[in-house]
This record gives sequence, C-alpha cells and structure tokens, in this order.
Amino acid sequence: MKQKKLPNRQSMRLQGYDYSSPGYYFITICTQNMQRIFGDVIDGKMHMNECAVVAHNEWFNTETIRDNVNLDAFMIMPNHIHGIIEIIDKNPIVGANRDSPLRNRKLINDTIYRTKFESPSNNLGAIIRGYKSAVTKQINQIRKTPGAKIWQRGYYDHIIRNEESLFHIREYIKCNPMNWNKDRFYQNR
Repeated sequence: MKQKKLPNRQSMRLQGYDYSSPGYYFITICTQNMQRIFGDVIDGKMHMNECAVVAHNEWFNTETIRDNVNLDAFMIMPNHIHGIIEIIDKNPIVGANRDSPLRNRKLINDTIYRTKFESPSNNLGAIIRGYKSAVTKQINQIRKTPGAKIWQRGYYDHIIRNEESLFHIREYIKCNPMNWNKDRFYQNR
C-alpha cells in the first residue's frame, strides 16, 4: 500500500525565539477559508453578530484565566481578528511557585479544590490554542455544527520590539474597519 505524502508545513514562528518571553505580540487569526462569520463592515464600522460576540468575550476571558497576559488593542473583522497580547513575567524570581500544582487550590477536609481555572502553559501558542478552542466550541454550539472548523490552521504573529511599532500597530487595528475594502483579508462575498 502506497503511503500518502504529507504536506511539508513550515512554522511561521521565528526560529529560536522563546514565545513565552515577556513582551508585546501582534496576532492575526483568520477564519477557515476566510468565511465571513463574524458580521460585516458597514460604513467603516464593524457590526458584530452572535459569533463575533463569542469571539470578543473569549478574547477578554483570556486575561482572566491567564495571569501572565495583558490584552491591548483588539478588533474583530468579518473573517479575522487582530489583537495585541502582552506576555508579562508575573514571577521573575526563579522557583516552583508559578507552576506549583497547589497554586489556586484550597484544602478543605483533606480534599483539594481548585479555586480558579488557570492554564499552566504560558507561551503564545498555548494562549492562541486555548482561545481558538473556546471560540470554536461555542460557535459550533450556536450554529449546531459539531466538529466544524472555525479557524484556519495556525495564526500570524509579529513580535513588537519598540514603542513606535506598538503605536502604529494599535492605530492599524483601530482603523481596520475603515480600511476594510483595502485589507489584505478582504473578500467580496
């Protein structure tokens, strides 16, 4: 039997870079086949539908469940999202506290209870995977399409290295709806 040859996929990540390093990251995540599932841009303003509300709420939930994340500029577009994630070093002192299995747990009558869900992974890939998974699950429940793909494989990232770049990317994100028909992800239905 002849084996099917798998595609030669190459990582879009910067080789050798530690994506759990503190800093700002500009993220773009596109929908599967660039489907417009989050609403539409009308007169330069994004009009979000129910699926976009899920994507919006889960984005900001990320900051709640991950203590190493601060969220910055964010925009939902019809077929993609843009956001800036700041990874912070909440525990700069070397030690076991950050990943301790007892962190965020309470002992009551010899039973350990979790006081808050918190992901043990703190790198950019884990943050994006968690976000995409939560959004996919909820949108598939809304649409009654269990197992349907919502997002394309992977995501785009840009490591923001200075204040000037951070400023320009924030402006790009904020103005994205006004420039929708010139956007590289624009698709005329």
